[in-house]
Amino acid sequence: MRIRGLLLAVAVLLTVQGCVSQRAEESETDPAKVRAQVLRLLPAATKDREGWARDIQTAFTTQKIAASRSNLCAVLAVTEQESTFQADPRVPGLGRIARQEIDRRAASLHIPQMLVNAALQTRSPNGKSYSERLEAVRSEKQLSAIFDDLIGSVPLGRTLLGDLNPVRTGGPMQVSIAFAERHARGYPYSHEGTIRQEVFSRRGGMYFGIAHLLGYPSHYERQVYRFADFNAGWYASRNAAFQSALSRASGVTLALDGDLIAPGAIMPGNTEKAARRLGEQLGLRNPAIRSQLEKGDSLEFEETRLYSGVYALADAKAGKSLPRAQLPGIELKSPKITRKLTTAWFANRVDERYQRCMKR
Repeated sequence: MRIRGLLLAVAVLLTVQGCVSQRAEESETDPAKVRAQVLRLLPAATKDREGWARDIQTAFTTQKIAASRSNLCAVLAVTEQESTFQADPRVPGLGRIARQEIDRRAASLHIPQMLVNAALQTRSPNGKSYSERLEAVRSEKQLSAIFDDLIGSVPLGRTLLGDLNPVRTGGPMQVSIAFAERHARGYPYSHEGTIRQEVFSRRGGMYFGIAHLLGYPSHYERQVYRFADFNAGWYASRNAAFQSALSRASGVTLALDGDLIAPGAIMPGNTEKAARRLGEQLGLRNPAIRSQLEKGDSLEFEETRLYSGVYALADAKAGKSLPRAQLPGIELKSPKITRKLTTAWFANRVDERYQRCMKR
């Protein structure tokens, strides 16, 4: 009787603790309370705290994303890592990096350096030469505007850059401009300029950054995998774990990069070839394998026969249930990066900030 009583007491205690924990992670829906929570969680040195809280709350409310403490801290952690809460962060040596990119493209097109120099001495719409503006550029917003003018005003600019502005990320969360342009429907702010220009504002950068970080369903048990996905693409962490399981089941060594099929690829890549080796065991023909791998950018992939079949084989080989998520093994490449960095490094750095936020 005493043992049963003790077990009952423990069960009640765990139930109460579970309820408390659940209440702590309940999502707030009242806009004023969400803003108040953001104000409590923002780092103490953040300038214009009210403005940050307002823009973050608007993004959560408009997109109907749960404003839990965990989600709010995830957003704040990424923002702190990417910009230390600057709407248009400065990048050291950006003018030099931009000029090197122009020279690289000119060389690839066999355009003489003399013509490039002459084009950059042309007066731009603001009265200064493009060369002067490049020397003075401090932020990606400024650089993006220079490239837009260069493409639109100088004939050689279109030859060098086509219709593609090479500034591909921006704003306080360094979100992809292409992502923002694809997800512009429902954007809550009226604006006269382009979505590209909105990304470089605090409100736009936070709106699209939050959409990229939290605007898709997942079964991740830790936010660190979302941080990796923010850097490498939606479901990259889940897909990297699948590649690891596929490698174990097939005996084929794979790069655990989270890319199941290269964009626009016609011929099968290494991941698809490894999956084909298991086709007979899984009861799947090659077209079915390709079709199911193409679901790798959605939660639906986890419902495919390929996903469940590969894990069944890999789990049996390992004698245990293998992880369903892991940090992708990707080396980061960018003219702005001067040392060897990886997606795992980025995710872990953000996670450290996230953990500190959760303790505040």
